Amino acid sequence: MNGLRLAKQTWAILLLLALLPAVAGCGLRGAESAAPEANEPKGKVYYTYFDTVSYVYDYAGDSAERFDDRSAEVSHILKEYHELFDIYHEYSGVTNLCSLNKAAGGEAISLDPRLIDFLLDAREMYDTTGGEMNVMLGAVLRLWHDCREAASADPEHAAIPSEAQLREAEKHTGIELLEIDVEQGTARISDPLASIDVGALGKGYAVERAAEYLEAEGAAGYVLNVGGNIRCIGTRPDGSGWVTAIRNPDRAAEDFALRINIQDTACVTSGVYERYFTVDGQRYHHIIDKDTLYPAAFYESLTVITKDSGLADALSTALFCMPWDESAALAESMEGVEALWVFPDGEQRSTGGFAAYAPEP
Repeated sequence: MNGLRLAKQTWAILLLLALLPAVAGCGLRGAESAAPEANEPKGKVYYTYFDTVSYVYDYAGDSAERFDDRSAEVSHILKEYHELFDIYHEYSGVTNLCSLNKAAGGEAISLDPRLIDFLLDAREMYDTTGGEMNVMLGAVLRLWHDCREAASADPEHAAIPSEAQLREAEKHTGIELLEIDVEQGTARISDPLASIDVGALGKGYAVERAAEYLEAEGAAGYVLNVGGNIRCIGTRPDGSGWVTAIRNPDRAAEDFALRINIQDTACVTSGVYERYFTVDGQRYHHIIDKDTLYPAAFYESLTVITKDSGLADALSTALFCMPWDESAALAESMEGVEALWVFPDGEQRSTGGFAAYAPEP
């Protein structure tokens, strides 16, 4: 598929609403206590952004014309950011992250102001997470991406990157290699062997920009679901939220890890069970630990709930790559952030406020 191949897929919340054809990994329904709505929910689906499936739901009873207009604008926003964040393809009239990577080691290039803002946010997220969220990890992630693609094409000859390859690539991952000139509106990657990869936060950032548009429009009762990255705008018309089921990472289990009720917030789950490949019987998932340069081995899944979809997206990866004490400390230190960790043995731990999202039994 043409488009951004993200280093992360967040398809972890199972579809419970039969509003549109099912999409593996994510879904919503109204709280069980909610009365039936006079207006049937409406939805649209898009297949071309961020190498995933995107849904726009309206539960507020907008007219068909208004819903068409609003969903079309959401689609337009996602398309623009999809093209800006793409690291594999360039587009006519667009200077994007692929362009920035191609220019690595050369002169600074002019970028769209929205891309400058994003890169500044990415650099701030690096500081917030103590370097766990590093968009300059591209040289390492590209090695894993290429091995995953090769394994998909020829499973019998699947292989992982060598230790020497990974350690050499690590030399070209410093955040200082990304130079941003806000006044000039330019950016530069100073090392010709370095590259940027925003798969861990680009999709969530784009979803939040679409949510900002809907909020500015006065929309309420909308839900965006972009590849499992859920962003609720407001509440349902009766003031209730939406019940979602967080997938149990154990494929053999029929139950869910947990059901939660969310409204006017974002929910993102990262897990080991959707994007991976197998070599000599060993599974290698896509979430890479910056310290080991191999797939992170602390948890099976990690869910973040917070208002900003971009922050939720970034934190779900960063916290996933941190040992328990550090991961829990960072999550608890951030206002308005709640998290749920599912460990390899099935144990669940959460931040102090996460239980508030669990519906009454």
